[in-house]
Amino acid sequence: MGDIERPESGGEPQTGIRALLPDREFVTSRKGLLLISEVGLSFITFICFVVSTSAAFVTVPLIEFLMAFFILFAYSTKLNKRFKGFHWPLMDFLRCVSASVIYFIISIIAVSKYKDAASKAAGVFGFIATIVFALDFYIIFNDLANFLKKGDTTDEPAEGEEDSDSDSD
Repeated sequence: MGDIERPESGGEPQTGIRALLPDREFVTSRKGLLLISEVGLSFITFICFVVSTSAAFVTVPLIEFLMAFFILFAYSTKLNKRFKGFHWPLMDFLRCVSASVIYFIISIIAVSKYKDAASKAAGVFGFIATIVFALDFYIIFNDLANFLKKGDTTDEPAEGEEDSDSDSD
């Protein structure tokens, strides 16, 4: 009877505002820490670009901050498990690839073209953000490649048997 009253997680299901709180296990995981650092670096870069003379680049850190915050929120509240229509790892991979490329480009421009200290700081934080986003997409890529490799090894003998049967006929 205790199994019926208790959900699988071992505690009572969170309702109301408590359901919006992040999952502690996810926040302390490698992906959670990467997303928190992406959110923090994007926010710091955004603030540096706001106060600098290179304010034309303020859009990129703001958009990346909002996207990283959304992904962090979605993963930590398990929103990704409720909405199965999206391919979350691919969406996260494309976000990380585009962010690292764009951060790298605007950081080079901010450091080389503008002379004020805020632009230089934004460029430095942009380079750090580039490294963090690149590390994140590398990890996602390896996870996806391992997933696909596992799927190929189980299907490969069956396809080979079908091909050998069709060739012998």
